[in-house]
Amino acid sequence: MIPFGDLRLQYRAIKVELDEAIQSVLNDGWFILGKNVSAFEEEFAAYCGTGFAVGVGNGTDALQLALMACGVGPGDEVITAPLSATFTALAISAVGAVPTFVDIDPNTYNMDPRKLEEAIGPRTKAIMPVHLYGQPADMDPILAVARKYNLFVIEDAAQAHGALYKGRRAGVLGDVGCFSFYPSKNLGAFGDGGMVVTNNPETAEKLRMLRHGGQKTRYDHQLLGRNSRLDELQAAILRVKLTHLEKWNERRRHIAALYTALLGDSKVEPPIEMPHARHIYHLYVIRCEDRDALQEHLTERGVGTAVHYPVPIHLQGAYRWLNLGRGSFPIAERYAEQVLSLPIYPELTDAKVRQVAAHIRDWHK
Repeated sequence: MIPFGDLRLQYRAIKVELDEAIQSVLNDGWFILGKNVSAFEEEFAAYCGTGFAVGVGNGTDALQLALMACGVGPGDEVITAPLSATFTALAISAVGAVPTFVDIDPNTYNMDPRKLEEAIGPRTKAIMPVHLYGQPADMDPILAVARKYNLFVIEDAAQAHGALYKGRRAGVLGDVGCFSFYPSKNLGAFGDGGMVVTNNPETAEKLRMLRHGGQKTRYDHQLLGRNSRLDELQAAILRVKLTHLEKWNERRRHIAALYTALLGDSKVEPPIEMPHARHIYHLYVIRCEDRDALQEHLTERGVGTAVHYPVPIHLQGAYRWLNLGRGSFPIAERYAEQVLSLPIYPELTDAKVRQVAAHIRDWHK
């Protein structure tokens, strides 16, 4: 059996460090907005190369609070990509704004900058590129369009912890960057958690207020905020894991390179790492014309797989009111029917990678 993922393996590898960190929080008896959250915010900001980091309850809240901090609200439109977790658009909807979409680049699966300008309208307030699967979107042309039209750029970096765009970390290229620490992420908590990063001190201060009920000081609510705080236990766990992140990312890159080499004579399309990017392979996603049959073949042989994401956002029932039917974004729609995520995690052995690749080659034969 080769599971799609097994978080127990990671825990066992660093069990002593994690248990000590958790026990320290329990001994202190302080669980909300304490020293571990403050320390992790500083450490994550330093890792990203940004001025400020603000811990929040989860990745969706990170996006929503970032939008609020930028003044995006009812009546505004935010441009994003249709191939992503629907939570990207739900954050836009949560502030009363309307998600609009740009089809994806066929090589990167990310927002196609060449199609961005035509999507801008009089109500457009922000652009939200998604660094899908761990590869940064092509940010320079996106930022150029944003500057031209005076738009905010809010990066959905939920899958891109440590990814690089032209030598800079994903998440620090726009006005605000948003991360998720969902357990299966490259940097994952033992529950939910999120982070917003920025170089703007005023935005950072506003984010700290918004996550804590809009309070400037206790019982002084200056803004209509949320209750969305990264807790001390998760921060302590993430501080330990952050010290291992680069090693884990390099292992993922090694596995991805091995997959790509082994699948070169198969009929599947492996991912393409762009020259401007350091892909950190949160997911290793292939494409196949007969995806469902291949997935069934692998399942029968004990190989776990997943589909990210089978229904583009604009075709979800929750967004039926946008009246964007099939054919609106043909590349995203076609890829949603073809993508298949293979097992990839630092503890996966080379031998098991070879086994997965062999099953795929055998299926084509």
